[in-house]
Amino acid sequence: MKKYQLAGIGNAVVDVIARADDSFLDHMGIEKGIMQLIERERGETLYGAMGNRVQTPGGSLANTVAGAGALGLRTAFFGRVKDDALGRFYADAMTNEGIAFVNAPEAEAELPTSRSMIFVTPDGERSMNTYLGVSSELGPDDVDENVAADSEVIFLEGYLFDKDKGKEAFLKAARACKSAGGKAGIAISDPFCVERHRDDFLKLIAEEMDFVIGNEAEICSLYQNNDLDADLAAVSAICPLVVCTRSGDGVTIIKDGERTDVGVTKVVPVDATGAGDQFAAGFLYGMITGRDMETCGRMGSIAGGEVIGHMGPRPEASVSELFKAADLI
Repeated sequence: MKKYQLAGIGNAVVDVIARADDSFLDHMGIEKGIMQLIERERGETLYGAMGNRVQTPGGSLANTVAGAGALGLRTAFFGRVKDDALGRFYADAMTNEGIAFVNAPEAEAELPTSRSMIFVTPDGERSMNTYLGVSSELGPDDVDENVAADSEVIFLEGYLFDKDKGKEAFLKAARACKSAGGKAGIAISDPFCVERHRDDFLKLIAEEMDFVIGNEAEICSLYQNNDLDADLAAVSAICPLVVCTRSGDGVTIIKDGERTDVGVTKVVPVDATGAGDQFAAGFLYGMITGRDMETCGRMGSIAGGEVIGHMGPRPEASVSELFKAADLI
């Protein structure tokens, strides 16, 4: 038995969340509904403009790992933080949730700990403004191959693809895991990541990945066929397992050429932050514990559905109890 059932590698970001209306976004020059990378000075300005802030350890993959850990999986996370107030907060919070935080806070880190200012409008849409800081400097030297090899599944965050050393870290982690009999997968993260690195994304998926998870826009960005079914077919031709979330239209899963569609109940989100992250947590929990694809999809949808019902990117209710109520466990 491996020490870890799921290990994630991604940006270690402190999420700072506040409510805002559309006029505030316009006034501050914030583009609604997407993730924007910002510089340190801009980050300080936005942080100062936030009222009633909620602070939590975040980062897309970290949220997924935390969600999977809360469901009972043995988890680990690779990510860089500085030995500053936010970095210590982040490391302690992850450790307190039972996650093996592989990389200790660095006193000599060249940049501060990363943070994302997230503004949630009344329609539940979130607009993320992220200062990447030291987390974006993660490279192969930060990957402990022993931890990767001792993991059943390693899950990679597409956001880290913006730097060559992030790509090298991905390959090191994935190959260490797979060489020891594990599986590797990637969260596409954002269509703009694909726009910047389409060829590298496709090469990684085709040559290294056992599964890929993304929403409709992210999946369609890979091949740009302007048709979801065509894009799903293209991705599934190079990867054994493709998982596509489609908001209120459900989930489409293609495993070894076999398609499974899972419906969902449409709801108006309070805060969409973390919905995809928690979907991945639920889905991966199902996959790692041997459920069929329909059950995995339902688990993902329940986990994602819980988190959009409140502020913040991590569940407040017991997702395990929600699974029991749905007769999934």
